[in-house]
Amino acid sequence: MTTFWWIMLAVVLIVTFVIVKLIKGAKKYNHIDWGSPFLNFIDGLSRYYCIRFHSLDFERFSLPREGGAILISNHISGLDPLLLIAASNRPIRFMIATEEYNRFGLTWLFKRAGCIPVNRSGRADIAFRQARRALDQGEIIALFPHGKIHLDHEEPYRVKPGIRKLAELSKHSIFVCRIVGVRGQGSVFTSLLLRSQSKIIQFPTINYHYFSHSDSLHHLGEVLLGHRNPFSRDVSFKHDVTEPSTSD
Repeated sequence: MTTFWWIMLAVVLIVTFVIVKLIKGAKKYNHIDWGSPFLNFIDGLSRYYCIRFHSLDFERFSLPREGGAILISNHISGLDPLLLIAASNRPIRFMIATEEYNRFGLTWLFKRAGCIPVNRSGRADIAFRQARRALDQGEIIALFPHGKIHLDHEEPYRVKPGIRKLAELSKHSIFVCRIVGVRGQGSVFTSLLLRSQSKIIQFPTINYHYFSHSDSLHHLGEVLLGHRNPFSRDVSFKHDVTEPSTSD
C-alpha cells in the first residue's frame, strides 16, 4: 500500500472510532423520552457533549414531574439551549426568534424539537398563544427574556415584557437560572467549539405575582445578569464566579 492509502485508512479508523464513541455516549446520557428515537439520540448527544466537553456543573432543575412550567435564563452564547437541555429532567420547547428558527439547515431540527418561532416584528401574539396552549397541555417552555444574546455588561439590563405576558397568560411557575463559565461569549458558534467550565446557577422559583411590581422587569434582568441578589429587591449583588473573557 502507498503512503496515501495508509493515511486514508488511518482517517477512516479515527472517524469510525469517534462516531462509535459518540453513539455510545448519546445512548448512555439519554434518560429523557422526547417521543422519537431521533430526538432521544440528539438529547443524549447534547448531554454527553455538555457534560464531557464543556464540563457542565449543575443540579437538575426541580421541574414538576407533570404539568407545565416556564424556564428562563440569561443568554450569552449559542451553547445556552444545549446546557439547559442537559440540566433538565424533561423535554423542553424553546421560544426562539423567527430569524433563528429559519436559519439555513436548522429549521427542520427546530420544528421536530417543537420550538416556537416568535415574530418580533409582527404577530408575536400567535407565538404566545401557542406557548400558552403547550403549557396548559403540561409541557415545559423555555425562553431567554432578554430576547437575544445579551452579555452581563450590556445595557439595558431589563428583560423584555414577553416573559411577563406569558406568565400572566398562563399562570404557571417560572424556574429561573443563570449560565456562567462559557467561553466565546457573545458568539453563536465560537462557544460551541471552545471547551469551557460551564455552570448553571438556579434561583428561587417565581410566578406571575412577581410582575405586579413596577420594577420587576428591570429587577429580573439584573438577577439574570448577575448584578442583583435574587433573594432581595434592595441589595446589589454580583455572583462570586470568575467568568472567561468574551470573544467575537
